[in-house]
Amino acid sequence: MLQAPTEFPSLQEQLFDKPTFAKLTAPTPSSHAPRFLMLYGSLRERSYSKLLTLEAARLLTAMGAEVKIFDPQDLPLPDGAPDSHPKVQELRELAQWAEGMVWTSPERHGAMTGIMKAQIDWIPLAIGAVRPTQGKTLAVMEVSGGSQSFNAVNQMRILGRWMRMITIPNQSSVAKAFLEFDEAGRMKPSAYYDRVVDVMEELMKFTLLTRDVAPYLVDRYSERKESAEELSKRVNQRSI
Repeated sequence: MLQAPTEFPSLQEQLFDKPTFAKLTAPTPSSHAPRFLMLYGSLRERSYSKLLTLEAARLLTAMGAEVKIFDPQDLPLPDGAPDSHPKVQELRELAQWAEGMVWTSPERHGAMTGIMKAQIDWIPLAIGAVRPTQGKTLAVMEVSGGSQSFNAVNQMRILGRWMRMITIPNQSSVAKAFLEFDEAGRMKPSAYYDRVVDVMEELMKFTLLTRDVAPYLVDRYSERKESAEELSKRVNQRSI
């Protein structure tokens, strides 16, 4: 049986954290409506990823959320325009405003679309000292014109992890999306619709659970150590 360790020669113990339930409880829980940014990956006039996004937005709104949908029309390609471009600034401001996100992409050539990826690429890992996506919740969904696939949602999960987001376990993949929406653009009753409801409920729950403690959830020993070392360097430089 492993004995309780008493020595950690590689550990800076002053920076070591022992998580407790108390640290995961916000002193004053937020009372405002959870804020969600929704991205979709198509510019078609009848875009099924947009229709699915709108359906999900209605559900979140019905649950009490505040929802904003970014229109990717006129967003330049990454590095094809300066960061000061109005659409880039709009997207980045929304990313900082949001407490959670929903990414919905068509699957094209076995992958998410370039339109979807371009939006994600314009959201930086850091803006100054602010990480606009770290600790925020994320739900991923996709639509396809043929049989059900999960290539796009799997890719978006990788991106969500890379951007330090809390990507919820559930997801939605709507096959033959052209059959799943009526002429008015509303989603028809189906198992696919039921899954969208499941995903939005789960996203709302995870967001309510984590939004007030997100900074603590993503606080890392390695980064605390790096910050302490950088601070020490700056202090020592000033004293020279």
